[in-house]
Amino acid sequence: MMNEMRKPRGTNPGTSDQIVPETKPALTGSRRARAPFRSRLFAMLLLFALVPTVAVTVVGVGTASRALSMLSARSAWERLATSGEQALAATRGAPLRADQRAALDRHEAELRQSVELARRFDFVTGRSMRLVIAGAVVMVVLVAVGASRVAGHLSRQLSRPLDELVGWTGLIRRGLAIPAQRERRGAPEFEVLRTGMRTMAQELESGRQRALEAERADAFRESARRFAHELKNPLTPIRFAVDRLRRSAPEELRDTVEVLAEEAARLETMAKSFAQFGRLPDGPAAEIDVAELVTRVARHTIPDRLTVSVSCDAALPLVTGYHEPLVRAVTNVVMNAVDACERHGHIDIGVHAAAQQLTITVRDSGCGIAPDALAHMFDPYVTTKPGGTGLGLAIARQTMEAHHGTISATSTVGVGTTVTLHLPVRNHLATAVH
Repeated sequence: MMNEMRKPRGTNPGTSDQIVPETKPALTGSRRARAPFRSRLFAMLLLFALVPTVAVTVVGVGTASRALSMLSARSAWERLATSGEQALAATRGAPLRADQRAALDRHEAELRQSVELARRFDFVTGRSMRLVIAGAVVMVVLVAVGASRVAGHLSRQLSRPLDELVGWTGLIRRGLAIPAQRERRGAPEFEVLRTGMRTMAQELESGRQRALEAERADAFRESARRFAHELKNPLTPIRFAVDRLRRSAPEELRDTVEVLAEEAARLETMAKSFAQFGRLPDGPAAEIDVAELVTRVARHTIPDRLTVSVSCDAALPLVTGYHEPLVRAVTNVVMNAVDACERHGHIDIGVHAAAQQLTITVRDSGCGIAPDALAHMFDPYVTTKPGGTGLGLAIARQTMEAHHGTISATSTVGVGTTVTLHLPVRNHLATAVH
């Protein structure tokens, strides 16, 4: 992080002001860099296995040592042997019968044998404790090795998908694409998370694109409104001046006046196009007979040099919308088809109903559109026609969006172009269109 630059206080007058960096306080323990998640998870899993094992082993070794020490009783046997020998020595000095002396010998032999067994048991007990401790250590080591393998496997299985998902959140935040999906092993829950994040990323990107398109369209409309306004202001006096010149100009200036009139008319048409694009459909919506609208547009727009066929389904439902904007939209699409056909060709227009929407299809046999140009066909100010404004199809798309419909196009170079307009039959138009 960048240090803030501050002027030190208490500088003496007459000295130059010095700018010194303000040192940032040291990070506290809670804000220090933490170990990676995989290392922390490995440590937690390993401790979860080792701590109980070590505790149980220590308790078991201590219990076994205490029990064996209680069972050996070597010192007690040695004291018993000493006192017994003293008692036997005193008894042997007394007059005894033969059977009493034999019993005394047997008792002495049993006493010596018991002491020998106690010494042997104590020897074995000492060695057994060493074996018990060694076995406990070996068991702890084996558990530690096994636990480390299991903890390493689990930490990898858990940390890798989580690290990947954390990385994806950074990509989504920066608006970057998520890497291509590939087959992965692991818990199916992580695959569900990946699928959910991909869906979320696609929806966010789609929303971001829609927001950018809306902002871009608003900017285009605002510039179109301003341009139309600035263009209309000088057109009115120009038109009046041309009319006066037509009445009073000498014969040798007639051609010049007509050129001025034609160019003024072209500028006026251009201003109307910008004005139409600069505003959305407004006013009350009404029910529209789309079949009658399309038939009238085709009759008044397509010249006689082209062949045309219009087909409409029977009993088409009415569409709620704005009549004049829809007329302009269909007219712009049809005029685009006429321009594509040039001097001869064929135009097919169809109106069909399906799935609660009306579909208007305009198909021409013109020159077609290249794929790179087709991708920007409905963008404002994009045109291949000399003198065109590039607003005809942009106005058509704007009108379809205002009616909650869509417009699309397919084309093959040298074969023709098909433009399809979809209008919902039950249209819930906003009472006020911004």
